[in-house]
Amino acid sequence: MRDPDAILTALGAKIRTARLRRGWTQRALCSHAGISQRFVSQLESGRANISVVRLAEVAAALEVSLERLVEGITPPPSAAGRGAKVALIGVRGAGKSTIGARAAAALDAPFIVVDHRVRTLAGMPLSDLFELRGRAGYHQLCATVLEELLAEPGPAILELGGSVVEDAGLWARLGDRALTVWLQARPEAHLMRVAAQGDRRPAHGMPDAIARLREILTARRPQHERADVTVDTEARGIQGSVDDVIGAVYRVQNEG
Repeated sequence: MRDPDAILTALGAKIRTARLRRGWTQRALCSHAGISQRFVSQLESGRANISVVRLAEVAAALEVSLERLVEGITPPPSAAGRGAKVALIGVRGAGKSTIGARAAAALDAPFIVVDHRVRTLAGMPLSDLFELRGRAGYHQLCATVLEELLAEPGPAILELGGSVVEDAGLWARLGDRALTVWLQARPEAHLMRVAAQGDRRPAHGMPDAIARLREILTARRPQHERADVTVDTEARGIQGSVDDVIGAVYRVQNEG
């Protein structure tokens, strides 16, 4: 049986997402559902053990079916476990999109770019989100998206934004509930890959770009090294890296 705290946390994340999609504040949900703001806050943070009747009232206020609110928060045992979700981490140009998509296809699993979900939830481009709410605001929405994704049954390959590892709470949640894979390469390789995708900004002022990227990689290295699996994408190449990700998934499944 799934941990009750995890169930409440996942439920709270889904309620928060439904509220934000309507553009409501917590106070607005209180008014529509007839519950206190303190209770809504506790509910969304996973600290309120809500009754079925009260949950149905919240669902009605949000115009979401009760079934949709609870769907996926109690996955079957066969779908549980850290190997069910694979989280690819690394800075821009690590190869997460290419390697993740190919690994997902080989495993017959969905490939999900978490930032796309965050952008949809925010209702604005990520550049605007960072400008208006900063990195903390981005991480807050990312946490909501990840709670939903990690609670959904079945396997998936998740591509994470590079800064996720800087948020201790997000990183701990991933470490507990997903197989984390660090895709690494030299700073020069990161910049060349991004430029090859048609973005020439990293090549402008190359020495400064390299220096800045080295700073980021050095700062994040302690978190990156905590990943379950490290793949040197330069040494292994695309197909070799894909094979390493798939092999890691199979090892975790066999260990379980």
